[in-house]
Amino acid sequence: MSVVIPVSADWLTLREQADAAARSRPLARRASRLVHAPVTVHDLGSGTGSMMRWLAPRLPAPQTWVLHDWNAALLEHAAAAPPEPVTAVQPRVGHLEHLRAEDLAGASLVVTSALLDVLSAPEVEAIVAACIGVGAPGLFALTVDGRVSLDPVDPGDRVFAAAFNDHQRRIAEDRRLLGPDAVALAAGLFRAAGWSVRTDASPWRLGDREPALVAEWLEGWLAAAVEERPALTEWAGEYLRTRRAQLAAGALHVVVHHRDLLAWPS
Repeated sequence: MSVVIPVSADWLTLREQADAAARSRPLARRASRLVHAPVTVHDLGSGTGSMMRWLAPRLPAPQTWVLHDWNAALLEHAAAAPPEPVTAVQPRVGHLEHLRAEDLAGASLVVTSALLDVLSAPEVEAIVAACIGVGAPGLFALTVDGRVSLDPVDPGDRVFAAAFNDHQRRIAEDRRLLGPDAVALAAGLFRAAGWSVRTDASPWRLGDREPALVAEWLEGWLAAAVEERPALTEWAGEYLRTRRAQLAAGALHVVVHHRDLLAWPS
């Protein structure tokens, strides 16, 4: 079964600044010390290239980025204007479920952003095995850990968060998605292979400066919760109206917790 993650360029653009603010700078600095020029980075599920734009200035030059994504239009967007010090971009259209070490040949570093939690265990196992096979460190950013904090607190917060997390772990086209369990699985696989592993918090901290992103995230969060538990439909409508009013008044703040992971040969 092909791994197809339906995301739009508009959504990726909307979240790019929040992603950039959230990603772990300590892990990025550690990753930069693990590689030496010239650097070849393989970006899995690269989307519009936000990870490249964020990480490239933090790595030694010169750099080649190999962008892997199933969506050719997103790859075209990403390759159109690479940041300095990227000297070459190689788009690769394809799916990730059968990733092999040969697909990462020559990699200095393998990266992902907001990917692991929408994959299944076999898919994450394949990514880890491929990294180990080529001996390339992996920097995996922005994997949800299942926790969401909203201020002001509402009785629905825990109910909708639990339903959303169940949705993250759903069976999709015969694939059991990992959701919040992805980092623990990846870390355990790397450690079992004798690799060093570090993780770090990378939370989105959203408020009145990001109203469009908060609104889009909130609607998607509740839609997933209701899809998982249709009995929540009426309550979700009331909850959404309350939260929209708070957002319009500049009174709603949201923390969406993620974890970043860095693994490298010991």
